[in-house]
Amino acid sequence: MTTITSITSTMTASFLGSFVEVVEAFTIILAVGVTQSWRPAFIGTGLALAVLAVLVLAFGPLLGLIPVEILQFAIGTLLILFGMRWLRKAILRAAGFIALHDEEKAFAAEKDALARQSADRRADFLAGTAAFKAVLLEGVEVVFIVIATGTKPGMLPYAAIGALVACIAVLVIGLLVHKPLSSVPENTLKFIVGLLLTAFGIFWVGEGLGTAWPGEDLSLPVLFLGLAAFSFIAVRWLRQYHDLHAEPVAR
Repeated sequence: MTTITSITSTMTASFLGSFVEVVEAFTIILAVGVTQSWRPAFIGTGLALAVLAVLVLAFGPLLGLIPVEILQFAIGTLLILFGMRWLRKAILRAAGFIALHDEEKAFAAEKDALARQSADRRADFLAGTAAFKAVLLEGVEVVFIVIATGTKPGMLPYAAIGALVACIAVLVIGLLVHKPLSSVPENTLKFIVGLLLTAFGIFWVGEGLGTAWPGEDLSLPVLFLGLAAFSFIAVRWLRQYHDLHAEPVAR
């Protein structure tokens, strides 16, 4: 049954997950455009989007041939693994074990690499290839997020809308500030996305196994809050452990 809760949770998970991936792709495209030229950046991006469109058109209809219970169980399992990977890294970053990802540094590193290639006769090709690979890689993850968050019957269009809004938001913000989206709290976004995807994964694995969730879709916020509480406790404990075992800074 389609409810406001299921629509909102689906669109939110798809938006946040897609937003993170699109920011990473946009950083590379911007570095290519600023360092080399916008022509290879746009060509590489266009080709990657064309490949993604072909993949979706080719494999999308096949999903309708799979029984929904099997699809929910399979996607739910993958979603738990995918979400837990994000959540694990977000927890370790928040606790200080892993450095926070810095889009501005990523932009600078990509820009430097492209600048070193600028004297090469294949500079445009190499720059376009960098844009192509970034958009294709992150685009595949966006497609996966849309399919995963839209697994429940009737939810795929809402998941697609969430991803589309994320793409538009990143594009608009990028055009306005014309710099990497370094002000975006990426680890916070990944933390939330990890929680959402893991909660969705648990929910759909349960549905695939025939579990009758109390309150149906209303179980999703409960799963999310339960995972959030556990994660915050883990961050607090790991941060204390990290502080106790950190090497003293030499003065």
